[in-house]
Amino acid sequence: MPTRTKPGDWKAIVASSLDWEQAHVSLEHALKSLPAKLRAGRPQGFEHSVWDLVEHIRLAQQDLLDFLTNPEYEEKLKWPADYWPRPGARPTAKQWNASLADIQRDTQAIAKFTTEYAGDLTKRIPHGTGQTFLRTVLVALVHNSYHTAQIVDVRRALGSWPPK
Repeated sequence: MPTRTKPGDWKAIVASSLDWEQAHVSLEHALKSLPAKLRAGRPQGFEHSVWDLVEHIRLAQQDLLDFLTNPEYEEKLKWPADYWPRPGARPTAKQWNASLADIQRDTQAIAKFTTEYAGDLTKRIPHGTGQTFLRTVLVALVHNSYHTAQIVDVRRALGSWPPK
């Protein structure tokens, strides 16, 4: 007989999927042992570098978190220009580390929101245009997974996969 999930447990399952490594590689693993000199490398035939993808994940996730948690949310970023670093950008070590720390912090904040939100996550976000809280959490999950897979592809093309 199947095990029944207690009410509320599904929120923990959704929250934990934001950074788990079961059906796909985690961002942490995708970036493991990446030499600093390859962070901005753009292989032939690829539109983005690892840095482009990392910074895009950070910017988009930060916007999604703000949309989820800020009742005064206003669209500030213009698609697509404001969701990507400027073309050819090369991160300093400080920028790289700050971006990764921001991603980790915001991922944890979305997970915490998912498990602690007292309302119904399937309801529409009042300041949105029809999006629900759950849909927005799932967008963050899928978006990050998609771009993490692209990071692996870029690393393969750069000859830096799998991590050492």
